[in-house]
Amino acid sequence: MQPIYLDHHATTPLDPRVLEAMLPYFKERFGNSASKTHRYGWEAHEAVERSRARVARCIGARPEEILFTSGATESNNLALKGIADFYGKKGNHFVTGATEHKCVLAALKALERQGFEVTVLEVDGQGQIDLGDLRRSIRETTLAVSIMLANNEIGTLQPMAEIGAICRQAGILLHCDAAQGVGKLPIRVDDLAIDLLSMSAHKLYGPKGVGALYVRRRGRRVRLTPLLDGGGQERGMRSGTLNVPGIVGFGEACKLSIDLLPTEAPRIRDLRDRLQAGLMENLGELVRINGHPTERLDGNLHVSFRGIAGESLVTGLPGLAVSSGAACGSATLEPSYVLRAMGVPPELAHSSLRFGIGRFNTAEEIDTAVEMVTRRVRQLREESPLG
Repeated sequence: MQPIYLDHHATTPLDPRVLEAMLPYFKERFGNSASKTHRYGWEAHEAVERSRARVARCIGARPEEILFTSGATESNNLALKGIADFYGKKGNHFVTGATEHKCVLAALKALERQGFEVTVLEVDGQGQIDLGDLRRSIRETTLAVSIMLANNEIGTLQPMAEIGAICRQAGILLHCDAAQGVGKLPIRVDDLAIDLLSMSAHKLYGPKGVGALYVRRRGRRVRLTPLLDGGGQERGMRSGTLNVPGIVGFGEACKLSIDLLPTEAPRIRDLRDRLQAGLMENLGELVRINGHPTERLDGNLHVSFRGIAGESLVTGLPGLAVSSGAACGSATLEPSYVLRAMGVPPELAHSSLRFGIGRFNTAEEIDTAVEMVTRRVRQLREESPLG
């Protein structure tokens, strides 16, 4: 029997409708979108441009502002390193948050080794940055702020409209890693004053290995130095033969997400609330909710359990596919850096679970998950020397 899948922040299952849209581009319509002299290439090119428009519509952008990449990690690297190289003569400073995705923090670390300076903003106990701290961190040499829309672990949403207004007033660029939010939240880049936005298809029921970077072209046009040189695809910003089936799947996933958002968002939120209420009813004061209580992804619930040894928590739930709040090393068990940044005590960080609820989950599955977790936590509570 397959475990119940509640790890939708790690990846989402491919929607069957997305697969159906992709299949012809593996077989009959297999052309290279850069081939301009025959029907096979024309069909591929038309499919790519149709998908570009669908991805753009998902965030309120224009098609020409979308660059296809291999995923959000590449998009984040292209945005940050591209800014550094193109605008490096104007400044040398970036601002980010302590709970950003590792690929953002790693890219900025790489820039630090090249001589750039990075300010990492602390977050409060619910995972949000302080807007006053952001204002105070901006210097004359600041090139850009990079803040994620929704945290991949605790689900906390950042106040992007306010952050965008601060950056716009200061005349600096705002990059947003929105991999967890695209397709799950209504996003309009103009309303949020976002200049660059990273996304990934496999977070919204599309295929793995394809993503995009929004780069503003209207008003204050953003310029980047590319990471890859080659045949000049994607206006020279991302050379390499385009992954046509993946891009088609990405476009279809975006279209479905927009169409389904009005009904899916409240349904998933209801399932999340059902899960939270069930755990609270059964386990009461043993449960601590991590992250912002209301400003969070609809499908996210991140909880710690008091008074248990957490190492065996996930391994004792073979019927559930969930994520632990702790990262295991070969010799030590270190708490999540996200939870550490929020000030969560190590013993609670070690006993954490991240639930990611998605499109194909049912109320029956949520009720089963509540029963499984309740049983396991009570068992560990009885065995624990922590009392």
